[in-house]
Amino acid sequence: MLEPRSEQTLPRVLRKRAERHGDKAWIVTGARSFSYREIDRQSDRLARGLAGLGIAAGDTVLIMLPNAVEIILVWCALAKLGAIEVPVNTHLRGAVLAHVINDSAATTLVVDPRFCERLQAVGDQLTGLERLVLVAGDAAAEAPLPVPPAAWETVAFETLFTDEDMPLPEGPRYCDLMAVMYTSGTTGPSKGVMITHTHAFEYALSVIELLEMTGEDVYYAPLPLFHIAGQWAGVYACCIMGATVVVPENFSLSGFWDEVKRHGATCTFLLGAMANFLYRQPPRRDDADNPLERALLVPLLPETEAFKRRFGCRVSTTWGSTEVNVPMRSGFALADNRTCGRLAEDRYEVRIVDGDDNELPPGVAGEAVVRAREPWILMAGYWGDPAATAKAWRNLWLHSGDMLMRDEAGNFYFVDRTKDAIRRRGENISSLEVEREINAHAAVLESAVVPVASEHSEQEAMAVVVPRPGAHLDPAELIAFLAPRMAYFMVPRYIDVVAELPKTQTGKIQKFTLRERGVTATTWDREAAGIVLDK
Repeated sequence: MLEPRSEQTLPRVLRKRAERHGDKAWIVTGARSFSYREIDRQSDRLARGLAGLGIAAGDTVLIMLPNAVEIILVWCALAKLGAIEVPVNTHLRGAVLAHVINDSAATTLVVDPRFCERLQAVGDQLTGLERLVLVAGDAAAEAPLPVPPAAWETVAFETLFTDEDMPLPEGPRYCDLMAVMYTSGTTGPSKGVMITHTHAFEYALSVIELLEMTGEDVYYAPLPLFHIAGQWAGVYACCIMGATVVVPENFSLSGFWDEVKRHGATCTFLLGAMANFLYRQPPRRDDADNPLERALLVPLLPETEAFKRRFGCRVSTTWGSTEVNVPMRSGFALADNRTCGRLAEDRYEVRIVDGDDNELPPGVAGEAVVRAREPWILMAGYWGDPAATAKAWRNLWLHSGDMLMRDEAGNFYFVDRTKDAIRRRGENISSLEVEREINAHAAVLESAVVPVASEHSEQEAMAVVVPRPGAHLDPAELIAFLAPRMAYFMVPRYIDVVAELPKTQTGKIQKFTLRERGVTATTWDREAAGIVLDK
């Protein structure tokens, strides 16, 4: 039986699993496995060390670490203190990275030394950061530490584990904040979504239901742990069920099935782009000879039925976001290869509405707005941004920014995004953040970044750029300018250099015109040019 609402906090769930399952493997990374008891005890020791640094309930703490056991230990330790984790996308750099650090109001950053050079590059922009906790794992053992000691206090991660007889706090309540997760902005910089403990529990529970997980499962978790789908869909869901989760450092196209077989993985969560890449590999006679029984694919592939037959697994899907959680359940009996499921009516309400929030009939696409039937399972608001919170929650509904359509039978379908963001291979990209960096180039007058369809599922970013009068703008040179200023996934694949952008009479860029036009004969393609970006 799952925990009642009052017990839906990470410390309580972990403690119960440690008591019940003891030496059973919870986390498997590389050649190591870590039991429930070991993670519980080690995170206790780490929590005492973090408390010794002055970190207490309600404090935000940034985490910028690769997939490894350390990020899970920090997550658990902070939860035991009632502190708030702020995971940082490890691909961020430049102004976007500086914004997340400053906006979080955190004074401590737990970081892999490999990322310190990025911090040094934006050091003069950081206003509140005071301390770095350096986690020099195996892959970073020889990494230089370029951050000037005078800028921030530095603490070695391994020195924080303490056996001192220091009582830990009673722990957070289910309605207390567990995390602030940054998601790409639509009308400005990225916003921090405030997540309660029971919100995270509910997200993990949705994956348990979608995959019909049991305590006997081995879950393969190829998604990054700084994302909700990495941390909660895999790691937390397994903790709730007493199952085992395998955490590779990253998703490997060539090694995916070998890893699934080696670990005996029975279920997984794949973004549509990941599933597409796996499906596009040359077929092998033994494709179905693997232990994977169930896969959650978001979104579905057009070839979903062929994917199921080829790899011998069942497939389910859903729709959701950091803000609205996961209101949909498809089950394994999919309505078709386009659905995103049916409403979980016991916990959510969803309406499809027009621009004035009037409900639309079946068959008509509109924005999906959400309400919860249970408390605290939707976002608690945007961190430090009451205006954005009020706008998202207008008329007593949480506005998702996604256009959906439902049919007469109650199946929902994702149609498009109403917000000015691009979804590329599981990453949300704020077009405004990308435009800001493009417009910083000396040869650029103005730009507009829009989504275009991708052959890999979801979208690619296309930049339509107007050069300054008399300036020559080389697309490859623009890419070289952008690469060190932003995460690799934000750098546009397509660039179109034009004389002017379509605009309204009031001077507003008509992005819908550019979206409808899409890729043309004049569009330059970074991938076709053979330019590979460093992750």
